[in-house]
Amino acid sequence: MKIQWKTLSGCILIPLAVGTASALFTRHAMEAFDSLKQPPLTPPGWLFPIVWTILYILMGIASYLVLTAGGQKGSLQAALGMYGLQLWANFLWPLFFFCLELYLFSFFWLLLLWFLILGTFFLFRRFQAAAGRLLIPYLLWTAFAGYLNLGIWLLNRP
Repeated sequence: MKIQWKTLSGCILIPLAVGTASALFTRHAMEAFDSLKQPPLTPPGWLFPIVWTILYILMGIASYLVLTAGGQKGSLQAALGMYGLQLWANFLWPLFFFCLELYLFSFFWLLLLWFLILGTFFLFRRFQAAAGRLLIPYLLWTAFAGYLNLGIWLLNRP
């Protein structure tokens, strides 16, 4: 299979743009976050943008594999629709967490996001097993983010 570089680039740029937009909206809220009590195993702050960049690239590659795999139009629309929905939920979580400081709500939002990613995983896997596997690090990181989110809520309740 020949790589369609334009399509691949577009597929990677979409989640990177979502992540960049989210980061731009939340950049001023980081000072308040730094002052919060953090749960054990909290990684250093510099690690988060690196991990998220990798995850966004993996998401983009996965969406490319699905888009170029061929298959029924309805199934493709369902898979890409679920993918878009989880990207939207991903975009909103940092706004709820960092900007609005809705820590408990954000935890439940992360649970919703995790289930949307899981749904995307199953739909992508139907097109190509590799596309599903590329989402596994995202599922794991989001679960870890849920632990951190809940820990922050528990440690910083009034």
